[in-house]
Amino acid sequence: MSASTPRTSKTSKATKKSTKSESKLPVDRFVNRELGWLEFNARVLDQATDPEVPLLERAKFLAITGSNLDEFVMVRVGGLKLQYERNSLSRDPAGMTVSEQLQAVLTRCHLLVGRQGAHFREQLEPELVENGIHRVDLSNCSESTRQDAHRTFVADVLPVLTPHAVFHDRPFPMLQGLSMHLCVRLDGQDPGLGKPVVGPDGETPLWHFAIIPLGRALPRIIQLPSDDGYAYVLLEDLVAHFAEEFFQGRRVLEATPFRITRNADIELREDGAGDLLEGMEEVLEGRRQSDVVRLELAATAGDEMTAFLTETMGVQQRDTFRIDGPLDLTYLFGLSGIKGFGKLKDVPWPPQGTPGIDPADSMFATMGEGDWLLVHPYERFDPVVRLLEEAAGDPDVLAIKQILYRTSNNSPIVAALMKAAQNGKYVSAIVELKARFDEARNIEWAREMEQAGVQVIYGIRGLKTHAKVCVVVRREPEGIRRYIHFGTGNYNEATAKLYSDVSLLTCDEVLGDDATAFFNAVTGASQPQPFELLAAAPLTLRQKVITLIDAETRRAVQGDQAEIIVKLNALVDTEVIDALYRANRAGVKVLLNIRGVCCLKPGIAGLSENIRVVSVVDRYLEHARILYFRHGGDGQLFISSADWMPRNLDRRVELLVPVLDPACREKLFETLQTYFQDDTNAWVMQPNGQYIRTVPEDPDSAFRSQQRLYEATVARMKASTDLSRGQFDTQVPRKD
Repeated sequence: MSASTPRTSKTSKATKKSTKSESKLPVDRFVNRELGWLEFNARVLDQATDPEVPLLERAKFLAITGSNLDEFVMVRVGGLKLQYERNSLSRDPAGMTVSEQLQAVLTRCHLLVGRQGAHFREQLEPELVENGIHRVDLSNCSESTRQDAHRTFVADVLPVLTPHAVFHDRPFPMLQGLSMHLCVRLDGQDPGLGKPVVGPDGETPLWHFAIIPLGRALPRIIQLPSDDGYAYVLLEDLVAHFAEEFFQGRRVLEATPFRITRNADIELREDGAGDLLEGMEEVLEGRRQSDVVRLELAATAGDEMTAFLTETMGVQQRDTFRIDGPLDLTYLFGLSGIKGFGKLKDVPWPPQGTPGIDPADSMFATMGEGDWLLVHPYERFDPVVRLLEEAAGDPDVLAIKQILYRTSNNSPIVAALMKAAQNGKYVSAIVELKARFDEARNIEWAREMEQAGVQVIYGIRGLKTHAKVCVVVRREPEGIRRYIHFGTGNYNEATAKLYSDVSLLTCDEVLGDDATAFFNAVTGASQPQPFELLAAAPLTLRQKVITLIDAETRRAVQGDQAEIIVKLNALVDTEVIDALYRANRAGVKVLLNIRGVCCLKPGIAGLSENIRVVSVVDRYLEHARILYFRHGGDGQLFISSADWMPRNLDRRVELLVPVLDPACREKLFETLQTYFQDDTNAWVMQPNGQYIRTVPEDPDSAFRSQQRLYEATVARMKASTDLSRGQFDTQVPRKD
């Protein structure tokens, strides 16, 4: 499997027959991807404004919208700017030119940022103050508080930070993207000469500017002593208030916080990269020096300050965001975690165990009894971690093969792989160095694992390896047996508590054969053999999805009942969308739960009147990919690592996995159906691409899908525990 491998998907008969009907499809049948994503972030922002959500959880949602927008600007706006330089007139599937997209996207970004700031100023911060959490204004506080702040500044801040004077004849300092800085405007008096500094004409006074990078070593939130609640000052406000202490003998006229965003849409040119690891390090360095695509600065900045920063950063007015309030609201993540304010947070939902999976039993014995389907974060991720940890020390385990896309900082799974290698197991790990924004961590893990004896493969040339699969090979009395984990989420026990995902644990022989062939193709750069059950991108997954959709279409044409129910993070691919439009015209009922971007337009007569699109935004990030096709009443169910986007279907290594065990299928289907009953945190997509939030007809019987899934998990675990308590475990003498 390599970048040069041709895409093997062929147009199905149903697709060929529909060519004539597709020509009649309206040209405006797609939603612009970038605007669709901004609609998703607006839905997240709505959670931050929902009075039913606890206050500190609202603060967290506001931080999420800020973090989301940071990444969007870095990658998507950055990418549009690069496209604009190459061909500003090229059009996307929605018919918009690059120039039109940039204008529409930046206009929408300004509106979102304005809404974020207004909510913070007018609702969130006043409520925080009412509940004993207040941000100190050092220009309007008690003298004792100011003295406390000054002591902190002198002891902890002044020795750490270093100002950089800016001169017209010297290079401008290199500034880190998304890091907070303070721009200081000083008077023109030169303390050495004792007179103003003038320009080349000998008359015009020159303003003096200095930059103070605040870095990331110091905390953004600095707590101050308080007799009542929690008082804090932001680092940039503290430094701005005492800025003159950095410039002895100079007068500070203005001190303005600002932040830049650099273009992160920089990819590795693998045709010129002799060593992938070194190439990725060059990509990271390139991002540190890439063009500025956004400038954020305090709305209080004066004209001279604004002109200086915009000119120096090389940004236009539309790229400049003047913020009324704190910049970078991601600091609210830290605020949402302060102790002593439990009443302002969600009632905890501790992850539950899985009935039948006893922590005291070996995972090999448990998986040997049959397949297991886990729905996270309602059920613990522990069995997956335990499988790897047991495998590392089990003398009968011969090999472990695993793909790592994103991991945690102190990953127990990586530790287990290294331990297994040190214990003499044959351990192969595909570490995707091109996982955006996790490249540095993955490079570090890759080096550590290599040193421990793990055979590390740095992904595949030209593709990102995004599949979630682990195979443990064990010698048993009956012969070699494979214990396999397939998932929709990353091998990250931290995010497994925050993201809604699905795990399948199985010893199925056919899936084992397919998984082994898959690893051999990926690690051996060989031509993949046909899989019996799995479908893999970029080889067969696209065609498999379209074949499944077209099969429902044919059944509907023949008068049979046909239905498609799908849960994804994004639906962007135009070929798949057109297949769904064909299915709609044939009378197939289509239910789509798309968390984020959906480029399909539902509810349009003659095009998509049988298609309903909902998006659920709640406590947990919806991340699972689940597919159901009625298949004449013998429903087919799948989990997948892939969204329906061109990048997933054509430029990534992904897997589509059938769920075969009846009990697992039933549990997965019930989970999938739950999302379409939500009338509390679900949004229904309209034909114009906008979303309307559902409202329960009867608040007393409101249906919140995530809460129902958690309650069902608790009930299953309780019933299992009660049953085990009602049984006697007879102990018999050992026969030596």
